[in-house]
Amino acid sequence: MLDHEWFCERAEKEISAFAAAAAVAQMYPAAHVPTCPDWTVADLIRHTGQIHRWVTVIIETEAAARMPFPDVDSPWASAAGWAQWVDDGAAPLLDALRSAGPLTPVWSWGPGRTSGWWARRMLHETTVHRADLELAVGVADPDIDPVVAADGIDEFLFNLPSARRPYPHLASLPTGASLHLHATDTDGEWVIRFTDSGIAWERGHEKATTAIRGPVTSLLLFTCGRLPVSDPRLASFGDQSIPALWQQKTAQ
Repeated sequence: MLDHEWFCERAEKEISAFAAAAAVAQMYPAAHVPTCPDWTVADLIRHTGQIHRWVTVIIETEAAARMPFPDVDSPWASAAGWAQWVDDGAAPLLDALRSAGPLTPVWSWGPGRTSGWWARRMLHETTVHRADLELAVGVADPDIDPVVAADGIDEFLFNLPSARRPYPHLASLPTGASLHLHATDTDGEWVIRFTDSGIAWERGHEKATTAIRGPVTSLLLFTCGRLPVSDPRLASFGDQSIPALWQQKTAQ
């Protein structure tokens, strides 16, 4: 069962893995992040560490409205301090989430507005950005736990209609078309239908306009716009325009 403590434990592991990647990335501070085209590795590390500190404040203060992003503190000034800076943000975040438990009411940009929503979000925010960072420093195939990856697809689809950037574009997906994701290494299938107002989705098997098969980690990275459908780890069947449209319209 994926309960609050499970999300906290996994988020803690992912932050440690992100810090390890940051220690490698310090040698390439200006390196381009191919999966986040406007960012260098420095931008990506700063963003992720800021998110952790921002959410800590939201949870600790039981914020009822969006809080401003915190300033970047001094260890950020040197690339040699990046990994420690990321690590330093972990304990306050995890302490706040564990102390709050899953049901404390707080502001969130997605549905739920609880501390539990943020525990899950911090796991997947960190996981995907850890993959971004590893890809930027030459790791060809980031390792993501299959259970985390499958829940990451669920969480992405659950929150997508609330995400600020893609929301206006979801209704421009071709109404009546659909996308079927089929994991080949675990028990996971998703059907995403394009509707007049956006998307509807569920776990399950159904004939769709386009079907994509592959390892669940690759499906997660595709769903989040990090991996093109042409990647050899994926196999696509049906209308080949749909995957590109999906990534274009759901870009965050």
